[in-house]
Amino acid sequence: MNKKIEFTNSALLQIDKIIGSSIEKKYFRITVKGGGCSGFKYEFSFDKSKKNEDNLFNKTLIDNESLKLIEGSVIDFKTELIGDSFVINNPKAEASCGCGLSFSI
Repeated sequence: MNKKIEFTNSALLQIDKIIGSSIEKKYFRITVKGGGCSGFKYEFSFDKSKKNEDNLFNKTLIDNESLKLIEGSVIDFKTELIGDSFVINNPKAEASCGCGLSFSI
């Protein structure tokens, strides 16, 4: 399986900025969980250690189950009038909610 995730420069810069020299924030973590208004939801957090089931992309950890659902995605960071946020452009998502944090496949 080709485990491909792409990050825009904007996303990489924001991850570096947030992690900085923090001991508690060594990795940015993307997780997909059941729930949200469309079936699955994206969760963004930070971690200080890598687990066996994690895949490392730059400074980002994605567990095996989450990766199956977002493989082929482009991770971006957008600054808009309504706020700043990470955005996942997921080619597997058939529908998503208005907030962009939940999706269905």
